[in-house]
Amino acid sequence: MLRGLIKGDNVFVPTVALRVAVRNDIDVAALLVTEEGRVRGDADIVFHGAPAHPSGAVRLSAGEDGTAWLDADLAGVEEAVTRVLVVASAEEGALRDARGLSVEVFGPDGTTVVGYEVTDAGGETAMVLAELYRRAGGWKFRAVGQGYVDGLVGLAVHHGVEVAEGAPVEDSPAEETPEETPEDALPEPAETLPEPRAPRAPEALPGAAKDAAPPAQLPAQVAPVPAAALAPVDLPVPDWPYGHLFEPHTLEGSGNDVLAVEGLPPGPVLVDLALRTERHTAVWTLTPANKEEDLLVNSTKKDWRGRLLAVVPLDGRLRLKLKAEGPWHARVLPLAAARRLTEDALECWGPEVLLHTGEATDVSFHYRGDSNFIVDSYVLTGHKDPAKLPKSRFPYINEIGRRREALPVPSDTVLVHVQRADGPWRARLKQPSAAVAWLRRVRD
Repeated sequence: MLRGLIKGDNVFVPTVALRVAVRNDIDVAALLVTEEGRVRGDADIVFHGAPAHPSGAVRLSAGEDGTAWLDADLAGVEEAVTRVLVVASAEEGALRDARGLSVEVFGPDGTTVVGYEVTDAGGETAMVLAELYRRAGGWKFRAVGQGYVDGLVGLAVHHGVEVAEGAPVEDSPAEETPEETPEDALPEPAETLPEPRAPRAPEALPGAAKDAAPPAQLPAQVAPVPAAALAPVDLPVPDWPYGHLFEPHTLEGSGNDVLAVEGLPPGPVLVDLALRTERHTAVWTLTPANKEEDLLVNSTKKDWRGRLLAVVPLDGRLRLKLKAEGPWHARVLPLAAARRLTEDALECWGPEVLLHTGEATDVSFHYRGDSNFIVDSYVLTGHKDPAKLPKSRFPYINEIGRRREALPVPSDTVLVHVQRADGPWRARLKQPSAAVAWLRRVRD
């Protein structure tokens, strides 16, 4: 019996290179997760098929007598990683059949720092045994012992791992993690906009003019929506051929209004929008005769935000009608500022415009809202008229409620347009996945 913690206990450990021994003859992995409790991509899964994290801070090796060793250099763990989870799974049978299942942490001098023996495993086939996590400028070890009745897939989904299509969206822990004291509780991810603060000018795109007029200021009694609530701006590639570059235009206001920007190059642009509201939000494009045309937003969600795709007419005047209660912040950006799709997960909320440049693949979506989720796409390669959007391509996604979907995209420059999404979602390019290898226990 280890002299150590019982389930739910935690203790500070030194911020040094620790060795973690997991016994006995069990399949072991480590997940490096962010403050939201989710991996950033497959690289954050350390297992026998990928035994070293790219940062070099966490490594896995096999020892004698069925012991698995995790080397965790806590001083070298990336700042974005807040927890290192020690995960065990049974290839056959249940974890209750694993005799002497335990975790023991050793310091650089080989002495035991802390230990935890799992004495209450049941019919689960996967479990978070323990975790190393940041606290008060240092690191702690917690004896977790949380099992998952739906096995490794359930554990993986719970921590943001993209698994095969058709896997359940909902995760099913066998039991809740033991409640922590308030001073030791990890913060929950925010679903609301940040607190108001003084607005600041957006960063200019390369080559943009430096003398653009500043945005109009709101009355002193109105709390503005900060620019930080908007999606980040990716820098365009230098030889961007699919539309004009221009400096972002920033607009601020409160309540119903018309968003009007003149002197824009004709063609598709991006419109970031964030509002503080608890009521209905709607956005329409306006015709030259000031008639409502396309309905871009129709939402009752609190504190709405998103990035819209709009087309500037030939006269260079973009006009959008906004129905809203409360302060808002808008930003008009060139198409080249679309966020890039990669094999790393993008965390998004609301409508969005993404850019794919590369080989033919699938874009994997995990939508966690409860309303319409509509996605289409446009192939920019070979499109000769920057003043217009090409025709949207088939197939597309048009579904309702929480779900996982995939959209195939060709080996071209493609805009992936999330038209409707009242809620959080994730997107990433599919790849030959380390996660799939882990879940299937493919080993070198």
